[in-house]
Amino acid sequence: MKVLDLGPIARASGAVKMPGSKSISNRVLLLAALSRGETLVRDLLDADDTRVMLEALARLGIEVARVPGGLEVRGAAGGFPVKSAELALGNAGTAFRPLAAALALSGGEYRLTGNLRMHERPIGDLVEALRRLGADIAYLEKDGFPPLLIRPRAIRGGPARVRGDLSSQYLSALLMALPLAGAQRDLEVEGELVSKPYVEITLNLMGRFGVHVAREGWKRFSVPARGYASPGEIRVEGDASSASYFLAAGAISGLSGGGPVRVEGVGRGSIQGDVRFTQVLERMGAAVSMGEDWIESGATAEARARGKLAPFDADLNHIPDAAMTAAVAALFAEGSSTLRNIGNWRVKETDRIAAMAAELRKLGAEVEEGADFIRVTPPAALRDATIATYDDHRMAMSFSLAALGGARLRIEDPDCVAKTFPEYFDALASITAPVVTIDGPSASGKGTVAKLVAKELGFHYLDSGALYRLVALGAGTDEGAAKAFAAKLSAPAFDGEHVIFEGRNVSDAIRTEEVSTAASFVARIPEVRKALLGLQRAFRRLPGLVAEGRDMGSVVFPGAELKVFLTASPEERAERRYKQLKEKGIAATLAALLQDLRERDARDATRSAAPLKQSPGARSLDTTSMSAEQAAALIAGWYREANR
Repeated sequence: MKVLDLGPIARASGAVKMPGSKSISNRVLLLAALSRGETLVRDLLDADDTRVMLEALARLGIEVARVPGGLEVRGAAGGFPVKSAELALGNAGTAFRPLAAALALSGGEYRLTGNLRMHERPIGDLVEALRRLGADIAYLEKDGFPPLLIRPRAIRGGPARVRGDLSSQYLSALLMALPLAGAQRDLEVEGELVSKPYVEITLNLMGRFGVHVAREGWKRFSVPARGYASPGEIRVEGDASSASYFLAAGAISGLSGGGPVRVEGVGRGSIQGDVRFTQVLERMGAAVSMGEDWIESGATAEARARGKLAPFDADLNHIPDAAMTAAVAALFAEGSSTLRNIGNWRVKETDRIAAMAAELRKLGAEVEEGADFIRVTPPAALRDATIATYDDHRMAMSFSLAALGGARLRIEDPDCVAKTFPEYFDALASITAPVVTIDGPSASGKGTVAKLVAKELGFHYLDSGALYRLVALGAGTDEGAAKAFAAKLSAPAFDGEHVIFEGRNVSDAIRTEEVSTAASFVARIPEVRKALLGLQRAFRRLPGLVAEGRDMGSVVFPGAELKVFLTASPEERAERRYKQLKEKGIAATLAALLQDLRERDARDATRSAAPLKQSPGARSLDTTSMSAEQAAALIAGWYREANR
């Protein structure tokens, strides 16, 4: 079995762009397939569950094409074109259940199978609701569970009824399928509806596709007799459940001087219920701020002084996925925390109550579990542990947070995160890998020293100036071309003294006088600097990064573990530059070089974009009388001393 060794993680800080919401993505794909017209879907989640849905829709005759800006879905204006198909749907509940309902009302013969766990997840309440409408559905193995065989049969009139106390996916599946019935239908919910925010997502998206459902509380819904119509274009917002891990990391790390952590792509304007996880974090002592399309989390002054989060006792039925994050965050509280009304955890990708209890105990926690609750009492210190993930993506992601508590973790089957967030561990590294930033005036030796520090610490290396030189190489001094080139620039590789870009060594090409002049021009363009920001941050990965260049410690990595500002006398810097040029056979005089450096220092210190100045918290190092090796050894020693 593949494993991932993780931690201990000293701190977390930075920003992460969220992948598209799984819940929204698969609903949008189904609704677009059933609509009249073509729908451009932007920012769709690219993960196992959406690939399962896309493959199923293709088998059912739905045309989907990749186009600039997203995916284009050509709707079938009602039932599916293919009337006989076998669909393998893995463990994707957001594909299996809605498709089962839609296919039952589509007049064809369909066989629906899943993986072993899907065949253990109940579907009887949905099947019984569809049978009461006249649908012909047979269980192929065990009654109440997949796989299913659906045969064509006329649908009867009258209201539909479904239980709501086990999974809201049954209600969502029926709501999305009923417009296929061709007549107005009432839908009644029996029992207390769980996970109501997910039904709100369904209703919101059905409205976007032209079907507006009236409801009386959460007990009765009225679905009009009209088909779906494409909105033309729809954007999938970032996944709020996935955001919970990073927001919790910001709060936890904030207890010891780390944070904040910002998630981008989901915010105040979200239609997802899991954004309410921020309310749980705030109760625990997180400092949360929010914009329309972003959320940021750190620790309050009170929590930092306490060094612990506050325990909680809460009904988390409305955020069942993010509740798993809360359970692991409870390890960092100063007392026992209780999560209530989470009985539907037991019918998810695994029995999450049992799995959560077992793995929390490995870390040293005291855990009490009941039919629909779990109580977590943290240990004095977390233990190192091997975490089983049960083929459950959310077990792997939520337990990764324990590494922030000093524990060394071994995550079994880390690739299970591919279900919803294939790049999760890379994204986690982008806010947790340690960073050393090195800046300074021209000819201060920062490039040479930074490479030596990276080699000494075994870290990755980023020459940020090379990125601007690549833009200059590709666009020259054409401002429009520079903006466009920067927006699509791919990451180069730094191999010793060489810069490798798109498979070729461009080290000499980006160091010409012409490119150097153009690089100074493009570096002053705000849109270019903004476009390169994400690319620069993407270099942050385990085991760590040494980032050299302007803005590294102030804008790109403001939370860097160590910031260094190199200086040297103008005379020494001129002497170093003179030797470099002489080795390359380039004629120069010391007097001219000294004058040029002084003029450049003056320009750099006063320019509007990224002026030359020492970052807040940076340590100054005068290397006038040092070799590059001596300076690198000193900086590496500073880092090790601070991170013992």
